[in-house]
Amino acid sequence: MSLKNILLSAAGLVLLAMGAVGLVLPVWPTTPFVLAAAGCFANNPKLRARVMRISFFREYLENYRDRKGLSKRTVARSLCFLWGMLALSATLSGRVWVILCLAAVGIGVTSHILWIARPRPR
Repeated sequence: MSLKNILLSAAGLVLLAMGAVGLVLPVWPTTPFVLAAAGCFANNPKLRARVMRISFFREYLENYRDRKGLSKRTVARSLCFLWGMLALSATLSGRVWVILCLAAVGIGVTSHILWIARPRPR
C-alpha cells in the first residue's frame, strides 16, 4: 500500500468519525463527512466494503449514489432528535438569546435535512 493510500485511508477514518458525531450532536452535519470519507476510501476497496457493512453509513452512501434522497424514517428521526435536543438545550439555558440562536440553528438544519431528503434526477 502506497503512502498516498495510507494517508487517504487515515483521512477517511477521521472523516467517518466526524460524521458519526452527527449521531449524537444534532447540529453537526453527518452527510458531508460520510461522503468525503467514501471518496477517501475509493482506492481501498477493503475499507470501503467494511464501511458499507455498517447500515447507518451504507444508507447515506447508497442514497447519495442512487440519488434517492433520505428515507422518511431517517428524516423523521433526524428532525425529532434535532428539535428534542434543541428544546432541552433551550430549557436548560433559559436565556432568550440562546433560545433564539438555537431556534435559528434548528430552522437552518431542518431546511438542510428537508433539502437533502428530496430525490434528485440523474
